[in-house]
Amino acid sequence: MTTAMQGMPKALGHIRVLDLSRVLAGPWCSQNLADLGADVIKIERPGAGDDTRAWGPPYARDAEGKDTSEAAYYLSANRGKRSVTVDIASSEGQAIIRDLARHADVVLENYKVGQLKRYGLDYDSLRQVKPDLVYCSVTGFGQDGPYAHRAGYDFLIQGMGGLMSVTGERDDLPGGGPQKAGVALTDIMTGMYATVAILAALTHRDRTGTGQYIDMALLDTQVAMLANMGSNYLNSGKPPKRWGNAHANIVPYQTFACADGYIIVATGNDGQYQKFVEAGERADLASDERFVTNPLRVKNREVLVPLLAEMVKTRSRDEWISKLEAVGVPCGPINDIGEVFENPQVKARGTAFEMDHPAAGKVKLVRSPMKLSVTPAQAELPPPMLGQHTDEVLRDVLGRSGDEIAALREKGVL
Repeated sequence: MTTAMQGMPKALGHIRVLDLSRVLAGPWCSQNLADLGADVIKIERPGAGDDTRAWGPPYARDAEGKDTSEAAYYLSANRGKRSVTVDIASSEGQAIIRDLARHADVVLENYKVGQLKRYGLDYDSLRQVKPDLVYCSVTGFGQDGPYAHRAGYDFLIQGMGGLMSVTGERDDLPGGGPQKAGVALTDIMTGMYATVAILAALTHRDRTGTGQYIDMALLDTQVAMLANMGSNYLNSGKPPKRWGNAHANIVPYQTFACADGYIIVATGNDGQYQKFVEAGERADLASDERFVTNPLRVKNREVLVPLLAEMVKTRSRDEWISKLEAVGVPCGPINDIGEVFENPQVKARGTAFEMDHPAAGKVKLVRSPMKLSVTPAQAELPPPMLGQHTDEVLRDVLGRSGDEIAALREKGVL
């Protein structure tokens, strides 16, 4: 958090979230809420914690360059939270969760369907102690339906939900076939949708005093985020296919190999196409009757694209970007992630930043992209160490004494 942000109002400064989730979809949601100012209490298993703490290497490194216990994966989704260790399988642990729920506005969890009901920690149980509670469950397939009790993982859902059927190179080209996205998009998008749903439920609660239950499923999210691809099928009856880095309806709108790397060219109209080939000293490709309009270029893509590929190979990536930007043709590089964080626009926006960390000294994180003028997203706490705030939360929120906390720790509850 910058000095300028200190003391600024927090959009969710009045909200407390009891976060029983782990791995990515749930933690991504609660990190959004923490960035917006909510007090997020992350409940973790004693001795082990969130699975992603061990999903390394890489790990955060201390001042001497040695790995800490904090995996970079865990760091990506858990800033701004307070970690409390509780064994929810014990009766004492369940009592602590119920007591914390009484002091919370939101409960977020991603346990298997029915598991928390066995502990008396499901929505129907917790709303007895907090009637206006907003309770959000995140599962692979939702709370009902024939797949409800199946475990759901991002990779599986990308396949089942259709994303891999439209991702990857064309089947008739070398390397063709289904391909998952390089980032766990289904988890991330489920976390984003869950964030929106929670904020909507809180607004409803503030207007009416009534809480509610939110049922979020990875498969539901994946099908929803098919967007135009899903709509194309529903309105044509034809499943879309993979196009690799090309576009089904626009040519050229794809990647090309330059003399020293790759470039994306995205010509959205005939004028841009004409400027593209003129920049490559191939104006004849603009006047050729087979290529003068986009429908003709789509029809004749198998002839045109190899000609364009040969043209692009004649210059370096930077030369092409300079030429095409000068004449208004949309284009850009394919950066590796190191190049992303060195990009001047990314730097100017302050996207990467450092926070103090109790084990690593400093950790490097990615700032929230939500930029609000009055209540900016603020990263006040680094991703917590396992159980770092257990005593603090039990003392300050629940009023437990030092002796009570020590006794619970002795029993293995904390």
